[in-house]
Amino acid sequence: MAAPMLDTYREVVTPEGVPLQLPAAGPMPRALAWLIDLAVRFGALTALSIPLALLDEFGRGLYMALMFLLMWAYPIVCEALWGRTLGKRVLGLRVLAQDGAPVGWMASITRNLLRTVDMLPFGYALGLISSLFDPHGRRLGDLVAGTMVVHAPPHYLPPPATIDSALAPPQPLRPEEQAAVMAFAERAPRLSPARQQELAGIAEPLTSASGQVGVLRLYAMANWLLGRR
Repeated sequence: MAAPMLDTYREVVTPEGVPLQLPAAGPMPRALAWLIDLAVRFGALTALSIPLALLDEFGRGLYMALMFLLMWAYPIVCEALWGRTLGKRVLGLRVLAQDGAPVGWMASITRNLLRTVDMLPFGYALGLISSLFDPHGRRLGDLVAGTMVVHAPPHYLPPPATIDSALAPPQPLRPEEQAAVMAFAERAPRLSPARQQELAGIAEPLTSASGQVGVLRLYAMANWLLGRR
């Protein structure tokens, strides 16, 4: 039986033609980020409540206004300006548009206002059900706003691996097959080992190998096709 595909990755192509691998975040890291943000907001409100209590009615009114800003404006502004709240930053998450572009103001407002729907009937039940059934872990607010939460890519990408050996394909390859092998060799070093082996498994009839051996054989065949012999 074939191994399941790593379908938590969403591949999008930018207007410049650059393919991006977006590793979607599941319900658990998103829930932890939300709890961190909740603790930050309640901590700020608790700290502000002491001096505001000295201002009587004006202080209570100011406290209610700050509560509204922290509960609703805080995630909207943080996501629209920086793509993440403090909780998402701690967990290494980022909100993006579904095409990989930065999330805009309207999308941020929409996804956060629809939390009131995702919370129904209690405890984010609708949002959890939606994220479990969606292949990219999106809650209802994300589906309507056209956004998704992903694990932020590292700032440093390793250089492409250099494989010295060259291996002739065991059979003649059509032009599109040659292009696929060379595209794999170009992009695979920026993917996780599991993703590399998954993609190499598709070409197992060509390489007659699986796992890391299949990955190395594809690299070697790409070298042969590029004339590095």
